[in-house]
Amino acid sequence: MDIAALVSDPAAWAALITLVVMEVVLGIDNLVFISILSNKLPEAQRGHARRIGISLALIMRLALLGTLGWIVGLTQPVFTVPWQGPMGEHGEPIFELAFSWRDLILIAGGMFLVWKATIEIHEKVDPGQTAGVMDTKGVVQISLSAAVVQIIFLDIVFSIDSILTAVGMTEHVAIMMVAVVIAVAAMLVAAGPLSTFINNNPTVVMLALGFLLMIGAVLIADGFGVHVPKGYIYAAMAFSGGVEALNTLSRRAKPAPDKTLH
Repeated sequence: MDIAALVSDPAAWAALITLVVMEVVLGIDNLVFISILSNKLPEAQRGHARRIGISLALIMRLALLGTLGWIVGLTQPVFTVPWQGPMGEHGEPIFELAFSWRDLILIAGGMFLVWKATIEIHEKVDPGQTAGVMDTKGVVQISLSAAVVQIIFLDIVFSIDSILTAVGMTEHVAIMMVAVVIAVAAMLVAAGPLSTFINNNPTVVMLALGFLLMIGAVLIADGFGVHVPKGYIYAAMAFSGGVEALNTLSRRAKPAPDKTLH
């Protein structure tokens, strides 16, 4: 189907809107990670790091769409591991766990997210026991190169997961590319305000790190063949975010203490 036919096809527009929404939602994970990581840089480098990270996410997604056959091949099993399951009354036989390259990438990315979020939580809870240079707010700083390397690794994981999800929704690569560009552009616009909001609200930082822990655990489970519907994950994130927003409004509504009584 040519471009003109796609533009005049209502089904193509419906697929595009659906894909844009899906890509934006899936991009939240990536955006939260980039925001937390960029806030560990000197203030002058934060915007630069966010632009690099989001630009790399766009480049990787478009490059992966250009090699769609190879991406789909990542779902083929590369090795199996025998596993003895729980024995039933008739004694079930040993079955095998099959792992594809996609599974291995998701497991590695999930383990990295769990490790990274755990380290960040430890820095927040017990900053005195953390090695590294801290800024005036007690945040351990990292170099721009270290931030970019970590962003690239997570970009790869999230990009592969995003593209494989998109493949199941439409067969037109052009629609996928347009959806990716629109979604990444939205991420680029939201990155600055989100990073500022996270940086200015310490409780939101801890909540975001909790999200990363949960996302990492879900990626690991997905790699082992346990598929958790993403709708549940994002519903939990939205509920937690809503509760935290109410807490923030409640704190702001409290009157300042009257110092004249002391």
